[in-house]
Amino acid sequence: MTQPTAIRRALATTGEHLPTALRLAADGLPVLPLRRGKLPFGNCPACAHNACGGRPNMKTPGSCACPQPCHGWAAATTDPHVIASPAWTTAWRHAAAVAYHPGGAGVTVVDLDDPAAVQWARATLPATRTVTTTRGEHWIYRGTMPSSNAVRPGIDIKSLMQYARWLGNGAGVTAPLPAVVRALAVKEPAPARRTPQSLTMPLRGREGECPHRTPTYLERGIAMGVQRISEARSAVHATVYQTFLAVLSTHGRCGCLTDAHVTRLFTAAQAKGETVRHCTDAWSNALTALGL
Repeated sequence: MTQPTAIRRALATTGEHLPTALRLAADGLPVLPLRRGKLPFGNCPACAHNACGGRPNMKTPGSCACPQPCHGWAAATTDPHVIASPAWTTAWRHAAAVAYHPGGAGVTVVDLDDPAAVQWARATLPATRTVTTTRGEHWIYRGTMPSSNAVRPGIDIKSLMQYARWLGNGAGVTAPLPAVVRALAVKEPAPARRTPQSLTMPLRGREGECPHRTPTYLERGIAMGVQRISEARSAVHATVYQTFLAVLSTHGRCGCLTDAHVTRLFTAAQAKGETVRHCTDAWSNALTALGL
């Protein structure tokens, strides 16, 4: 099929990215140019701060007919006349990469940003089409969901209202979006302030007597627990549980533990990739094991 004269002219005056963008758009991927830093081009003066009301598919009222590649991910389009228009051609000349809107293409990208994240995905997620990135991999599933950053250390989800850099077709067959990926974007409930009521009363004949001569003893115990969790290189689940068990066995019967102490331990565990739910379960299991 012969290309329109305007598109042929645009192809003749731009670099490698416009041909790629037109090919992807023909395959149904809404595309947009990225500038240096893998960022979309900024809004034009008329659209700054969404003064124009935004594009129809954004969560803002009104519509925008701006010919510029404005509004970040919402600029993505499959229309070759827009992609090769004079305003976009100027952007393509300065573009550093081509991006696409995963949600608009009906897919979800699990962005694995380091080797540890890739290792976790291979052990946890169903196999699907994968694309190698500069620092890790994109795992692409068929289906859409809300986008969410930092769902786990080194892992972002890019689907609705997001963009992803085009890095090639990758390898493998695109699998349906699994429940385990959808669950990653579900926000955990607020951390339970879990100094159980049983910690505020004497247990096992202690009569409320505190065996700690100074607050330093308790502080050192909490600091050692935080350090043990933070330095774990493997078996993080087991390390968190054993640490909780050790802290409770020493400090859990006299009423010295406070919400602040428990929060420090939970925070250290979450920094290693544990969820609030895992922390709460480990704490409850340690209490049960000790009869608290």
